[in-house]
Order: sequence, then structure tokens, then C-alpha cells
Amino acid sequence: MYETWADLLMADHEQTEQVIDALEKKWLQKKPATDTVQKAIRYFSEFADACHNQKEEQHLFPRLSAAGIPRQGGPLGVMLMEHERSKELLADFCDLGNRYIAGETAVADDLVKVFLEYGALLKSHYWKENDILYPMGRKVLGAEEDAAIVKGIEELEAALGADTRKTYQKLAREITEGMLEDLSAGLDKNVLAAILNTLPIELSFVDAEDSVRYFSHENHPKIFPRTRGVMGLKVQNCHPPKSMHMVNQILADFKAGKRDEASFWIDMNDKKIHIRYFPVLDPHGEYLGCLETVQDITAIQQLTGQKRLLD
Repeated sequence: MYETWADLLMADHEQTEQVIDALEKKWLQKKPATDTVQKAIRYFSEFADACHNQKEEQHLFPRLSAAGIPRQGGPLGVMLMEHERSKELLADFCDLGNRYIAGETAVADDLVKVFLEYGALLKSHYWKENDILYPMGRKVLGAEEDAAIVKGIEELEAALGADTRKTYQKLAREITEGMLEDLSAGLDKNVLAAILNTLPIELSFVDAEDSVRYFSHENHPKIFPRTRGVMGLKVQNCHPPKSMHMVNQILADFKAGKRDEASFWIDMNDKKIHIRYFPVLDPHGEYLGCLETVQDITAIQQLTGQKRLLD
């Protein structure tokens, strides 16, 4: 699922940041629920610290150090120092959390205060790794080292138990359930529509019953023109008979979880057109429908060298 060690570690970051944001939002509004505190203690102790940090300390940091990134006085030293500080704050959070669960409700304010400091440290730390350390690592590590890091991470997860990643993804969902809004919730629907219509990719969506529910770039020039007349139609009725078997196979595979993408490319009017299909899933992995993307990649295929300056 994740192609590189950086992808894998940044996915950890994203998941943990969502947990932090959800808890901050909830606990700033009212006193923490004891069951949520218990889940938070488990998540941050077992995953954020014992699992994620150890992936870095055992498998990434030693190779970065060997590749010339200094452990003392450099970014590695800062990251390790912040790991130690996060352990201290986590220990305080766990102590207060366990006392709170045991009935010491008077520690609620201190519990939230420590968690806010801990969460702020983690988010700042993750930003430094995502934007500074990992790009440095990608420059100095070769393919063999990259593969060794991924293998080491996978072995560490396996040693912690079967389906470690899925276990903590599930725990994260339990914590964030009903607390965390999608980032698009803060956008006016007209702004969201304008964003989608600005993308250099045409979008179409069919729901779980295979009915057409959306397409982008209405009243714009399109590679595959569509009108509102297709809305509500079964997608099978929108394709020529000769391609019907592929349409049905793709949808069946998506619904069964057997495939996470289907791609095609064709030549059309002297252009190279890239067509891709993706299953759309809810946070619990339930199938919501199929997204089609269509893009003219002719100009992209012609790119050479680099462009770093504005015209």
C-alpha cells in the first residue's frame, strides 16, 4: 500500500494528528470521557511511542546517520531530543489519565493541559520530519537502504502482533468517530464546486448502486462531454456494449475489495488521454461508489529536465 518508508511514516503522522485534533476539539469543550482517555493512553503509548518512534529509532535514524546526517547538533539530534521530551509528556499524561479513570476527577484540567502540550509537540515534530528530515533522507539513501528500512518497519509491526497497522487504524477511528469533521466541511459548497471544476482532471462519480451522481466541469470544455441527462442513469447504460464487461468487472472488483485502481490510456485527437477508476470508501472501508478521472497527459509526457522558476 505504501511505496516508500517516507510514505509509511507520514501515514502514521497523519493518523496520529487526526487523533490529536479530535481529542483537542472534544476535551476543550467538556471533561474527557474515561473510556476515551483509556483509548488515548493505549493509542499514544502503544502506537505513537512504542511503534512509530521505534520504527524511526531502530530502522531510519541509524541509516540516516551512516549516510552522513549527524546525530549530534543536527536534525537527527533534534528529533531524538523531541522523542525523549514526548516520552516525558506521555508519561505525565498516562499517570494523570489513569488517576482520572480511577476516579480522581480533580485532575481533569491538568490532564487536558498536559495533553495539549504533548499534542502540540507531536504536531510540530511531525512537520519537521515531513518537511525537513524525510526529504533529506530521500536524497542520501539508495534503493537498497530504502527497501531495508521498509522491511525493518514491517518486521517491527509484525513483532508487535498480527495486523498491527489495522489494529491501531481501528483504534484511531474509534477515538475520532463523531469528533473530527472532514476538512471540506469548512468550505462553502460553491467554493468546493469551483475547486473541483478548476482541477485539470475531469471527475465523474457513480454510487454504490452504479447510478451516476456527479460529474465535474459542467459548462466547461470536456474530453468526454456529458449533460445532466446522465444523472441517475445506471453507469452500464453510459458505455458502449463492447466495454460493458470491463465496466462490470471493475465495479465488481471494487465492491469485493479486490482492486484499488483500474487505469487505461488512449489516443484521441492527437492527445494522450489517461482514464483511471478508483473505489470510494467511507472511513470504515465501506464501498460508497466509483470515481472516474479523465486527464489529457500529452503535455505531461513531453516534460524534460526541471522547471523551478516562474515564467
